[in-house]
Amino acid sequence: MTFLAQDPTLADFGRDPWWLVLGKVVFAFAFGLVATLLGVWFERRVVGFMQVRPGPNQVGPFGLLQTLADGLKMAFKEDILPKAADKVVYFFAPVISVVCAVTALSVIPFGPMVSIFGHRTPLQVTDVPVAVLLVLACSSMAVYGVVLAGWASGSTYPLLGGLRSGAQLISYEIALGLSVVAVFMTAGTMSTSGIVAEQGAGTQLSVFGTEIPAPGWYAILLFPSFVIFFISIVGETNRAPFDLPEAESELVAGFMTEYSSLKFALIMLSEYVAMVTMSAFTVTLFLGGWRAPWPITIWEGANSGWWPLLWFFGKVVALVFVFVWLRGTLPRMRYDQFMRLGWKVLLPINLVWLLVLGGLRSIEDWDTRSKLIAVGIPAGILLLATLFWPSRRPEPKPTVQEQVDNRPQGSFPLPPMDLQVPPSPRTRRVVAEREPANIAAAPDSQEV
Repeated sequence: MTFLAQDPTLADFGRDPWWLVLGKVVFAFAFGLVATLLGVWFERRVVGFMQVRPGPNQVGPFGLLQTLADGLKMAFKEDILPKAADKVVYFFAPVISVVCAVTALSVIPFGPMVSIFGHRTPLQVTDVPVAVLLVLACSSMAVYGVVLAGWASGSTYPLLGGLRSGAQLISYEIALGLSVVAVFMTAGTMSTSGIVAEQGAGTQLSVFGTEIPAPGWYAILLFPSFVIFFISIVGETNRAPFDLPEAESELVAGFMTEYSSLKFALIMLSEYVAMVTMSAFTVTLFLGGWRAPWPITIWEGANSGWWPLLWFFGKVVALVFVFVWLRGTLPRMRYDQFMRLGWKVLLPINLVWLLVLGGLRSIEDWDTRSKLIAVGIPAGILLLATLFWPSRRPEPKPTVQEQVDNRPQGSFPLPPMDLQVPPSPRTRRVVAEREPANIAAAPDSQEV
């Protein structure tokens, strides 16, 4: 692999003094908390804009302190413990979800090598040769918090929500893992810093005899994997339209029905931290990580110093906006539709794409990036067309007369379609007050 001068390698980790490591850990934890506070405000403002209403705008400038006020309100609410709950598991279940979501941020690269008080260090807490597997493990462990929260509540609806979450994780974890396999095959490493460095490796693509820079982001080279991965993380984080474990119309509030006060706040915190973490993970794997997008890359200093931190946060905010956009526009799917999408659509397509990708890598007389661009983009467009193409044309709704004519023989008799409903007593009184002359002339005033 070819790394640029500012790209960190595995050898650059483990050499920092203790105070610098502690500062990185605090920064990653603060990033998760602040992203949650701003994420709730951002979601309410964006959804309000989509629904033509202001959203939170009273507490603080632009309503920025509304989320903080809501958090303080939840902290001072009464903490209710159900009588049938398992007290130990009931207490630790929200903690498991929060810890797993925050731990995954430890291997996310926020930027390149920088100088902090004279020490050259990468903007990343740590990195290991299997860092991507660590994020997948944290994502898989987070479901234990949801399942245990539903089971320990001692109630029916939370239990159903927890079971739904377990089935949902199993269904979409496979498609998510296979999408990451495509990144392994292309980058040749499982290190998050190495994957970011590989996406910045410059190559030239020959088009009609003209050499042009080839795009390095895996969202372009591995477009089908990117589409399947993003759909899978939406289902993995229980976000709409895949928020079936907490479907209000079916399960009251799902697995969190019996929670209140700070425990409820921890569950909300884990959801938004997981959303930000998976967005950062998507940026790392498919969107070049902390590298600047084109045309900012024309500037030579775009990918050095502290500027990459800005590009990284911008990409994360863009993906969080997509999460909010989906929630504000799409209705919740039925459970059978959701499971069918994961097992019968995403999983087979992912397996076929991995087979095609392995065949492309076996061709030696053709540049790998050229092959991926020539095949991956059309395959991704075909995948989107397959997912969103209408399955069948809706049949026209029969008229009332056609419904009457097609009723089965021997069914209950139907009244004639021109049946006149007799007026109500109130209508008769109104008519009597307005037309006394007609009533007096009528032979029977009761029949008006």
